[in-house]
Amino acid sequence: MNDQLEICGRLLIAQGLTLAFAESATAGRIASDFSLLNDAGKFLKGGIICYDAMLKETLLNVPEEMIKTFTPESMEVTQAIAKGLFELIPADIHIGVTGLTCPGGSESPEKPVGTIFIDCQLHSKPLFSDRKVFEGCPEEIVDQAVQRTAELLITYLS
Repeated sequence: MNDQLEICGRLLIAQGLTLAFAESATAGRIASDFSLLNDAGKFLKGGIICYDAMLKETLLNVPEEMIKTFTPESMEVTQAIAKGLFELIPADIHIGVTGLTCPGGSESPEKPVGTIFIDCQLHSKPLFSDRKVFEGCPEEIVDQAVQRTAELLITYLS
């Protein structure tokens, strides 16, 4: 298991914080990787996979107009899915992740394939938002998104 994930898990346990994910581009991979950590049951509440935009709207209450205006893979929508998750899963930390792991979404020269958006809220207040462009095949992009999420959590929990 990755050292950064282990550190992140220990920090969450030490601070008595719980965590939930709303994942689009990463399709549950972040929650899955966190679930493999020692004592994950002490901090991981669960997650929602909202790969399809319709689930962002119906399950996480993201306004359809927001998705049309900003695209499903945007910081605005990522923040909205994290907020929507707060209503569904009781936890201290809610993290939303969207992005483009392969062609066929809303990619553009300004938002190429590999762009990942991460939004984290602590007790429903913004903790951090991050936009990063990763290189590689879809699996490599997802792996990097998992690592980036752990890095950011470590930074803000330390």
